[in-house]
Amino acid sequence: MFTIEHEFDATIVTLVDEGARPLVEDVILSAFDECVTLQQADPRTDQMRTITLSMAQVRDLAAALDLPEGAYQLRDG
Repeated sequence: MFTIEHEFDATIVTLVDEGARPLVEDVILSAFDECVTLQQADPRTDQMRTITLSMAQVRDLAAALDLPEGAYQLRDG
């Protein structure tokens, strides 16, 4: 399951784990103009962990999901 919220400066997508137990914490994806952040609570430390991706990294990740194993470099244009 997931939710989508549109805020002033970002689009927020929350991914809720509905699979088999044990379930993992929700993942919150915030898409800004210049980057995308992924946040997830770490139950071992009770802290929120954040990963920041540049827009180029997001583009590469999206492409990687549809490509076979290998090394790639995407080019503009």
